[in-house]
Amino acid sequence: MPEAPLDLEPFTSQTDPAALEDLRARLRATRWPDAPDEAGWSLGTDIEYLRELVAYWADGFDWPAQEAALARLPRFRVRLQGLGIHFVHARAVAPAGPVLPLVLSHGWPDSFWRYSKVIPLLTDPGAHGADPADAFDVVVPDMPGFGYSDRPTGAPLDSIAVAGLWAELMDVLGYSRFGAAGGDVGSHVSRYLALDHPGRIVAVHRMDGGLPVFTGDPADLTPEECAWFDETAAWGASEGAYGAIHRTKPQTAAVGLTDSPAGLAAWIVEKLRGWSDCDGDIERSFTKDEILTNVMLYWLTRTIGSSMRMYHANAAIPPEQLQRRVEVPSGFSLFRGDIVRPPRAWLERTANLVSMNEPEHGGHFAPFEEPELYAEELRAFFRPYRAATTG
Repeated sequence: MPEAPLDLEPFTSQTDPAALEDLRARLRATRWPDAPDEAGWSLGTDIEYLRELVAYWADGFDWPAQEAALARLPRFRVRLQGLGIHFVHARAVAPAGPVLPLVLSHGWPDSFWRYSKVIPLLTDPGAHGADPADAFDVVVPDMPGFGYSDRPTGAPLDSIAVAGLWAELMDVLGYSRFGAAGGDVGSHVSRYLALDHPGRIVAVHRMDGGLPVFTGDPADLTPEECAWFDETAAWGASEGAYGAIHRTKPQTAAVGLTDSPAGLAAWIVEKLRGWSDCDGDIERSFTKDEILTNVMLYWLTRTIGSSMRMYHANAAIPPEQLQRRVEVPSGFSLFRGDIVRPPRAWLERTANLVSMNEPEHGGHFAPFEEPELYAEELRAFFRPYRAATTG
C-alpha cells in the first residue's frame, strides 16, 4: 500500500455553535409562500412537507451527532492546482487479494455524502457478508465548489478539469492505476478520466449515460435511441428548469438559496424526492436526518452557488468532447428508479460496453438509497480488472 504523502492534512469539521443558532433563528423566521389547495408536489416542493421538515430542523435535528458520524470516515484535505480539496481515503480492511483503488465521483445536489453508507461495504466486504477478495481502497473527493472543498474564485471548473484533478489526486496518493465510478456529474467526471487518462483507468463504471448529444445523421440512430432522445427532451421540458437556471443564471438563484435555509432545502429536497426510488414518499429513501445532513453540507459551506456554477462550466464543453467514445472497459448500472435511462444501443455507441445491469431497486442516489446493492454492482463489475493494478 502507498504511504500517505506529507502534504495531506487530516480533516474534521467542527461547527461553531453560533452558526447553528443563526440557522435556527433563520428557520424560525421563515417567510412562507402561499400554495394552492391540494398542490402537493405538483408545482415543486410540497410546502406542508417542507414546513414539517423545517420545524424538525429548527428544534429536533441533532447536527453535532451527524457531524460526529461523518467524522468517523478517514477524511483529508490537500492542495491541488491552488485549490484545497477535501476527500475521504478509506483503505481496504484485511484484503484477501489484490486491492483495487477506486475513485468515486459524486453529483448534484450532494457531495461525499452520496457514498458515506457504501464506503465500509467496499473497504471491508468480508464484514458485510461478501468476499474479502473484493476489497477496495476507496477515494471520495468533494468536487471544487462542493462540500468541504474550496470554492473556485475564478472561472468554475468543468468535468474535464475535475477529472484532471482526480488523476493528480490519485497520483499524490500513490495509485498509478485505478478504477473510476460515479453518477450524475460524477458520471461525466469518470468518463473524462477514462477518455483523458486511459493508461491509468483499468475500467470505468457509471450509473447513467448523460444527456444525449448527437450531431450525426439521425438515420443512423436505432428506434430505441430515437425514442430515448424524445423521452429525454420531454423530461427536460417538464423537469429541467433547475438545470437551465444552473447553466445560465446561477448567481440569481444563489442569492436566495444562500440566505434562506428553507429555500435551500426546498431546492434540494424536491430533487431527492423526484430522482429517488421512493414512489413519491421521500422518507422511503431518506430519513429526515439524512435529508438534513445533505442540506447542511451545502448550508454551512455556502456552496450552493458554486455547485450550480459547474453546470455553467459544463455547458461550454464543445460537442466534439461530448461525443468522444470511451475505449476503456465500461460498465453501467441503470437503476430502475433513476431518470433518463439510456438504451443499450446508445451505451454501445458511446463506450466500450462490457457490462450493463438494471437493478430492480434504487434511483439516482443509489449508493445512498441502496448501498448494499450498489456495492455488489461495483464488486461484480470490477472483479475481472483487479489483476490490472498492483494497488
